[in-house]
Amino acid sequence: MQRRSTGLPAFPWDALVPYRSQALIHPDGLIDLSVASPVDPTPIVVTSALASYANAPAYPPGDGLSSVREAAVAWMRRRFGVVDVTVDDVVPVAGTKELLAWLPTMLNVKPGDVIAAPNPTYPSYIAGCRLAQAELQYLTADKRSDSTTKIAFLNSPHNPSGVIASRDELVATVLWARNNGIILISDECYLEFCWEGQPVSLLHPDVCQGSLDNLLVVHSLSKRSNMAGYRAGILAGDPDLIKELQMIRKHLGSSVPLPVQAAMTAAFNDDAHVEAQRKLYRIRRRILASALTRAGWTISSSQGGLSLWASHAGLDCWDSTSILARKGILVAPGGCFSPEGSAFIRVSLTATDEQITSAARRLYGDGVKE
Repeated sequence: MQRRSTGLPAFPWDALVPYRSQALIHPDGLIDLSVASPVDPTPIVVTSALASYANAPAYPPGDGLSSVREAAVAWMRRRFGVVDVTVDDVVPVAGTKELLAWLPTMLNVKPGDVIAAPNPTYPSYIAGCRLAQAELQYLTADKRSDSTTKIAFLNSPHNPSGVIASRDELVATVLWARNNGIILISDECYLEFCWEGQPVSLLHPDVCQGSLDNLLVVHSLSKRSNMAGYRAGILAGDPDLIKELQMIRKHLGSSVPLPVQAAMTAAFNDDAHVEAQRKLYRIRRRILASALTRAGWTISSSQGGLSLWASHAGLDCWDSTSILARKGILVAPGGCFSPEGSAFIRVSLTATDEQITSAARRLYGDGVKE
């Protein structure tokens, strides 16, 4: 029997295997700054809530516990000034990466339809486009009338570059989308990690103009609460789209385990642990940025998020990755995100204080010229 190909590209991080092997040879060991996977402990307030709900024999409700939806609504209002979202406009999800990849299919994108995304772009948007057999086009500043684009992904702070979209940019994008019947999906997983400027949600009233029509936002607890292992996030926005997606999810049996939902509720209700985490990342960012700059690297954008977008004159992303691998430092080549990133590397801040300090010492102590 002939199998149908998904059309998916090779998994981007598989390209790092030889560089990882190279970095492992370093006498002081590997420092992995390639994937933004949290290393700090999950907050006690979260683990305690998880344990308290360990006795969960029944199936979780498909819509999610009212407690987690209420906590998410309060959090969006408190942190980002989002006032138009109600508990009926929010659904907890098991992992936002998987959600982002399946949203085009669940939103009835057809083969040949166009999906727009930032350039460079997070690989899950590409995966979602391929799974729906749609055509990928990159968003540009000049947004003209468009009848073929069905979905547009936004990402602010942007992964990998760290660019933060301004309020005016978001307003213009909303206007373009609504004029053309396009669903906007804003990936706001790093919105609490903005180092320069103010974070703006797509659902802020100044941006959405008091209406959630055509708009969806995705938030993750992986980074803000060190819950990547919990696979916990939310989807919020247009009530009609949320109802449609909930119906599909019920058919698929997609729901978040009850203990995880209890942990999510505790995480959304507590801001103190996020502020403590922000301080850690701010220090790590300063140390790495200083070492990279003094070693001859140029840091571009990087106003938000948990990585630095860096380049070095005369080097493409793969040469840069190899040079740093010889220092025992593994980074993500910008070419894994799109051809637009071929001159850059993404250097993650998600490593321990000891590892960040060691990486900085290797960077500046040896320089980058081999």
